[in-house]
Amino acid sequence: MTLHLIKLCVGADSVEDLQQWVDWRIKSFGEQVHTTRMQPKRAGEIIGEGSLYWVIKGQVLCRQKLLGVRPFTDGEGISRCDLILEPVIHRVQPRRKGPFQGWRYLAAADAPPDLDSGATKGMPPELAKELAELGLL
Repeated sequence: MTLHLIKLCVGADSVEDLQQWVDWRIKSFGEQVHTTRMQPKRAGEIIGEGSLYWVIKGQVLCRQKLLGVRPFTDGEGISRCDLILEPVIHRVQPRRKGPFQGWRYLAAADAPPDLDSGATKGMPPELAKELAELGLL
């Protein structure tokens, strides 16, 4: 069974903001990574099939496929980990998500489907987000 990660997207107000950050990372460093303090112990269940789902402004709005996990020690001797992400952002059906710290595992059964499937197929992303905010999705 596929396993995912979910994380707050701090500093981004929209999927477009996240896309600009991804584009900058690719242009500047040649890859899309997100650095985190804790290394997923279940990385083998995530890499390749799993994704990192992003919570933006209290809603799960998009995901990026997780390609790898690269542990390292920073200049201050603190263990960290780079989550290597596919630079393509996939919008998902918006779903409310309260605040939490760090990242969390997300079971495949609990992950929102991509926006181009199900009830929101063909619906503009902003409309789907608004309906989710109203609790109608």
